[in-house]
Amino acid sequence: MISSNRSRFLVARFAAVPLLIVAAAVFMAPVPVAAQAPAAAASAPAKNATAKTASGAPAKYVPRRLADGRPDFSGFWTNLTATPMQRPERFKDREFLRPDEVPAIEKASIRVDEKRPPKGTPCAFKVRPGQYCDGDVGDYNAVFLEDGRKVVSTLRTSIITDGNGRMPPMTPEALAKSAVASAHQLQHPFDGPEDLSTADRCISGTGVPLLPYAYNNTYHIVQTKDHVAIVAEVMHDQRIIPIDGRPHGNAPQWLGDSVGHYEGDTLVVETTNFNGKRGWPNSGIGKRTDQDMKVTERFTRTAADILLYQFTVDAPSLYTRPYSGEITMWPSKDPVYEYGCHEGNYSMPLILSGARAQEKEAAAKGGK
Repeated sequence: MISSNRSRFLVARFAAVPLLIVAAAVFMAPVPVAAQAPAAAASAPAKNATAKTASGAPAKYVPRRLADGRPDFSGFWTNLTATPMQRPERFKDREFLRPDEVPAIEKASIRVDEKRPPKGTPCAFKVRPGQYCDGDVGDYNAVFLEDGRKVVSTLRTSIITDGNGRMPPMTPEALAKSAVASAHQLQHPFDGPEDLSTADRCISGTGVPLLPYAYNNTYHIVQTKDHVAIVAEVMHDQRIIPIDGRPHGNAPQWLGDSVGHYEGDTLVVETTNFNGKRGWPNSGIGKRTDQDMKVTERFTRTAADILLYQFTVDAPSLYTRPYSGEITMWPSKDPVYEYGCHEGNYSMPLILSGARAQEKEAAAKGGK
């Protein structure tokens, strides 16, 4: 059964397709065979996460096992969280929240505004002529956005765990190339499909690492003896990760080339060979220099209802240093739903034909 918040979102999303196709991506993922609960699989129940050892210390959680003895991560998970990517300035050097601070932070994260914001509020990061982020056609309100109602289980003040909880600066070379891409976008916003972001083009969503998005933060993990598959609901991104010891391939890919292995009860995934065609951070347009990026991910069951996701990004052509982070993934009571965004949808021809109509209108006015 779909939760009321999700059902409201799904109904509203598809009822508003004429708006969404102009400004944002709405997407498609494979329909699951059944809505299984995480770890509803093979072997005997795991030990209780709150069990104590003979000395009274908390016992290490022992995850449920697959038939081959590996830890079971399978099922539907969500990484939706009220914890921000970067540490808010008010926390300064504090890595962790006090328990008494949590209720107020979680309450503040819930969006209650179901009206569109006033039209005309400029974008914080403007990349197109006349662009407005609030109140314009296709803009989102609380109906379309998912609330991060819980902070991460570790009570960290940010998803980023190093560098004082902040992202590293981009390299001077990357900043310069990003500025050139933005300047080009201001002059040529809709010349052709390649001038729009990969999200506008329905090619790829959040990418790697797996970070919270504005909506559809559900993942389906499937394990076999030789592979782990991760299907993201947003933009129907799908990763097939071999765990049989093979080396990386040589073909650049949108989501990179991933290979995995187990270190005890932790699944470690290393991803390289990104294709350098995704948009720049923050703007989403242009082509970021991520061909030399390496992302290392670690998946660990730390409790019956917690899959701890940790990542390190090393992208020397993008950032001045590597950075790391971690997110709690919780079981999702919903499966992965279809994200009806694909490269053959109406969005692209409507955007481009609208731009040609505006150009024709401007030319006619200029000729008078």
